[in-house]
Amino acid sequence: MKALAKAGAEARIRELQAELAEIERAFPDLRGGASRRLPVRREQPSEEGSGASSPVRKRKRRGMSAAQRKAVGERMKKYWAERKKQAGKK
Repeated sequence: MKALAKAGAEARIRELQAELAEIERAFPDLRGGASRRLPVRREQPSEEGSGASSPVRKRKRRGMSAAQRKAVGERMKKYWAERKKQAGKK
């Protein structure tokens, strides 16, 4: 019974791979689209003695200057004061 299930699963995998190949032939630009997505961060189980772990890429961000942080802080204070005032009117 298990052998039949395995054979069925393998057949389904081949069908799906053929369907994927057909889709990629119809839409070749989809193949390159995967590199534009952000990498998925997955926890790698740490194994003793196994030094071959793939590095996890982090998204780079530009930092804000002190003046930019201060401006954001002032805008947020104004925003929350307005929200508090609106909540008091209800």
